Amino acid sequence: MKIKHSLFLQLECPLLVAAVFITGIGGTFQYGFNIAVMTSPSLFIKELVNTTSTERYGLPLEEWQVSLIWSFLVSIFCIGGLLGSLLAAQMSKKYGRSQCLLMNNLVAILAAVLMILSKRAMSFEMIMVARFLYGINTGVGITIHPMYLVECAPKNLRGTVGVTTATFASLGKFFGQLLGIRELLGTQDHWVWLLGFSGFVALLQLSTLPLLPESPRYLLLNKGDQQGCERAVKRLWGSRDYSVEIQEMLQEKIALQNIKVHTVMELLLSRPLRWVVLTIIVNFATLQLCGINAVYFYSMEVFATAGIPNNQLNYVAFGTGLCEVFSSMVCAIAVGSIGRKPLLVGGYLGLGVTQILLTITLNLQDRVSWMPYCSIILIFLSIFAFSCGPSGVTMTLLAEFFTQSYKPAGYVLACSINWVGLFVVGMLFPLIVLYLGSFCFLIFLFFTIGLAAFVWFNVPETNNLSALEIQEAFRKMHTKTEKGQGCRPTPCGTTDNNIHGPKCQTKL
Repeated sequence: MKIKHSLFLQLECPLLVAAVFITGIGGTFQYGFNIAVMTSPSLFIKELVNTTSTERYGLPLEEWQVSLIWSFLVSIFCIGGLLGSLLAAQMSKKYGRSQCLLMNNLVAILAAVLMILSKRAMSFEMIMVARFLYGINTGVGITIHPMYLVECAPKNLRGTVGVTTATFASLGKFFGQLLGIRELLGTQDHWVWLLGFSGFVALLQLSTLPLLPESPRYLLLNKGDQQGCERAVKRLWGSRDYSVEIQEMLQEKIALQNIKVHTVMELLLSRPLRWVVLTIIVNFATLQLCGINAVYFYSMEVFATAGIPNNQLNYVAFGTGLCEVFSSMVCAIAVGSIGRKPLLVGGYLGLGVTQILLTITLNLQDRVSWMPYCSIILIFLSIFAFSCGPSGVTMTLLAEFFTQSYKPAGYVLACSINWVGLFVVGMLFPLIVLYLGSFCFLIFLFFTIGLAAFVWFNVPETNNLSALEIQEAFRKMHTKTEKGQGCRPTPCGTTDNNIHGPKCQTKL
């Protein structure tokens, strides 16, 4: 009933549904697409690198030199992403959420122009600059996209709407794989258009984003525009009663009066928020260290061992992309009724179990004829477990855990951890596989099981709770109460009595 009720409410909020698609195509879609798109044209780009050096300097490059330049072309995307995430906090505070997303598209369009012209100009440096710009665009997008969506959603749809950010990241990966096949843009003549596709996506968002209002929470809590907030809410939520949500935002506004927007350092040093911050750090670090990259890496080997011809492996890989899209959609539907905590714990436990079994099946696949088929099943189960829980839920925690004064700093911290983790894993993962082979899953198993235990014992359920209520739940979970010492201060400098009135019972 809860799932049906949630879907019914979404039908009553058509502009909110439109916001999901409009922000998604220029937000996390770009992240997924730019991660997956470099695989198909890799040989063409390496050829351009060598040809450029030969024609410009008369010196053909050795294989290790080409590989070094190629690695930098790939990894500079993460550097740009980190910079974009750092810029996003100040931009979202100064210009607003929707204006930031709007301006961010210009960066992607510029990058696309450089990509499309790089082959004609015989310049791999243009690809390098474009990848850096794509990184900035993506860093801003994955920071502000979920922030804007969750701030626009009513409380009972917040989880469902927030999880769609993971769905669009999965769609981006899938389209990166799909457009990269030989029958479409993965050819010698058209690969520059493949790398420039993100610019056309940015044009689409640039033309549709002005249809959406600014985030209601930003209008009220950052700009003090209550009338603008109510107009935005009415447009986004339709005719449903939103008086409770408006009242909660007004309570938060009162609590945040005379409180400045905090920096990342102030967030890290905040004692009342230490468990909230630790939860964010642990979750976002584990998101990159859980071993899902190893699952994708071994998928091609497993498919080949199962007898699939090499020239058809790319088509079979679409199955993994479709599985990820389907799983994230299941998560979006189920998160409102099941809750965040069960999905996180269940997802990481499921991923851990499949990693143990994959270690066994991968080491036996040369000895037992039917073992590769078991590995294929486990690969899809791993992707399903990851996408149904960690991938879908983790990003929504940011918008839910922090009040408006701490939210930009929280996003900067989390997204910085994500980009650094992606860069480190990208650099170290080939070495880990080289020396450990399939036993690398045992290293990742430590993080998956550890995170599941951490969430189970240290994180409260956040479903249908406001940021202040979530922080109170963390305090109750990690604080022993004693009588007679007054109410505990809140993270924004007020007391619980000021926020909750007579309901405040927590004592030091």
